[in-house]
Amino acid sequence: MPYTPESPSCERPRERLLRHGAQVLTTPELLAILLRTGTRGRNAIEMGRDLVSHFGGLRRLLSAEPDALLAYPGLGNAKTCELVAVQELSRRAIEEPLRTGRALSQPERVKQFCTLRLAHLRVEHCIALFLDTRLQLIECAELARGTLSHASIYPREVVKAALQHHAAALILAHNHPSGVAEPSPADIALTRQLKQALALVDVRLLDHLVVGAHEVVSLAERGQV
Repeated sequence: MPYTPESPSCERPRERLLRHGAQVLTTPELLAILLRTGTRGRNAIEMGRDLVSHFGGLRRLLSAEPDALLAYPGLGNAKTCELVAVQELSRRAIEEPLRTGRALSQPERVKQFCTLRLAHLRVEHCIALFLDTRLQLIECAELARGTLSHASIYPREVVKAALQHHAAALILAHNHPSGVAEPSPADIALTRQLKQALALVDVRLLDHLVVGAHEVVSLAERGQV
């Protein structure tokens, strides 16, 4: 039977959510509320469970590109837009305090933000969080993207971007698609080069974060910035 918003199995997760809170629901149940309907022969809870499995986890599902979502059977424009909207709202919710408070006083939130932006990516990406004189976020911008193991980052391009954003400081972050967050010798050498280059234009490099699948390593916390 087609899965509809009026069916008892769909009402149950909604009623439980309102009565006990969202934390009591399983991930497929939460996705079912978002999706509202399933497909022929598969209700919304089953569809939610299949989506998580197909994309390799909830994080990858909620970080998937629209084209990848649209290619999944049963995900039309409406459901795809809903999933992408949830992804963007999550990013903005984490980003908002960074725009109104000092980034240095929120290291875990910065790590969470960078994890959301980078941990799911299958090739290496490098981003920078550009900060003003109060160390509040001006903008987060991608600096480079590369291969499974390497993204070329040039100090002159980082300096140019910092000046374009009128930044007083920045935090660099990149992911390791291998899932291992341990900084390489090249990561440490790049950090030193960037710190020296940015200092010439009076911009501080506050940290360099290496994002893995389940961990974020701060070079500043290790005394390597």
